[in-house]
Amino acid sequence: MKKIFLFFILIFAYSTGFSQKINFDSTITSGVKQIYNIKFNQAETTFRRLIADYPEEPAGRFFLAMVDWWRILLDLDNTSYDDIFFQKIEDVIYFCDKILEKNPDDVNALFFKGGSIGFRGRLRATRESWIKAADDGREALPIVQKASKLEPNNLDVQLGFGIYNYYAAVIPDKFPIVKPLMMFFPSGNKDKGLQQLVNTAMNGRYAKYESRYFLMTLYYQFENNPYKAEEFAKLLTDDFPDNPHFERWRGRIAVKRGDYAAASVIFKDVLDKFEKKMHGYDKKAARESEYYVAVQLKNTGKNDSARVVFESCLKHCKEVDKKEESGFQINTIIYLGMINDITGHRDEAVKYYKSLFDLKDYGGSRNKAKQYLQTPYKE
Repeated sequence: MKKIFLFFILIFAYSTGFSQKINFDSTITSGVKQIYNIKFNQAETTFRRLIADYPEEPAGRFFLAMVDWWRILLDLDNTSYDDIFFQKIEDVIYFCDKILEKNPDDVNALFFKGGSIGFRGRLRATRESWIKAADDGREALPIVQKASKLEPNNLDVQLGFGIYNYYAAVIPDKFPIVKPLMMFFPSGNKDKGLQQLVNTAMNGRYAKYESRYFLMTLYYQFENNPYKAEEFAKLLTDDFPDNPHFERWRGRIAVKRGDYAAASVIFKDVLDKFEKKMHGYDKKAARESEYYVAVQLKNTGKNDSARVVFESCLKHCKEVDKKEESGFQINTIIYLGMINDITGHRDEAVKYYKSLFDLKDYGGSRNKAKQYLQTPYKE
């Protein structure tokens, strides 16, 4: 009877622990999806509940900081969330350090500490604080390496290795200012980094979406391969169709592929969501979307419709271009001059061309203005 009783006690204990693990993982997965679906308030509630239910785990604190990371990512010109993000990251690091004081081999604490330092470095790099960002990379790498040795099958840890291997190989050539700092770091391996990121993107538990995001952007920006970028953009927009960041990236990728028809469909959807005031679909999203929709209208000979959309784009450009004129604004003015020439409104076209001399020169815009002032634009 004692053996039977002990057996049932063990089964109960195992079942309870397994059930708690499932609930823990499912709560994190739910919260992560809420972040990527831009449901920030719901995500905050989810992760605060996780902290209350599992106070000994660092995951809730880490992902609570990720809510603010995505608030920043939706509008990088807005620095109002920077301080609160840094504060939350420091809280995660402090919490993980307390765990590691008791158990230096706690894989979760190592993973979330390394991840926190890594994200702190990402924001510092975004704000062009290169030395601090590089120092974060130096500090995070051995932490992630230790976590990987303790749990070699953890694919989420490979996200950090993939990012490091790829960017350590590519960034010094892209940004020469960083080159001297790389003397103090291990050399990178671009191909290995891609392999690690793909493995995490396809098989990771918590980090697969972030890995897909990295692959989408690096294939677009560094590899000049919009077709591979589209593969990961599609995965992201299929899972999170109302994420403006992912949707706008997919539109840009279509443009880079030269498929303005596909880009127009995507950006029309962005505009529809802007009109519905969906979260994250702001005036910057409208400005970009109107530009590419108007370009496609002009390309297909619908000049009157193109002019209306370009005029709306110019309005949004003037509202959101705070520091200096964007390429969208300058190119929109050129297009408006062209369309007015095509439709026989020469006086209006001249006004647009002349206005370019008061703006920065972008892509030879002033030379184009001189050319079209001398000779009206023709199709």
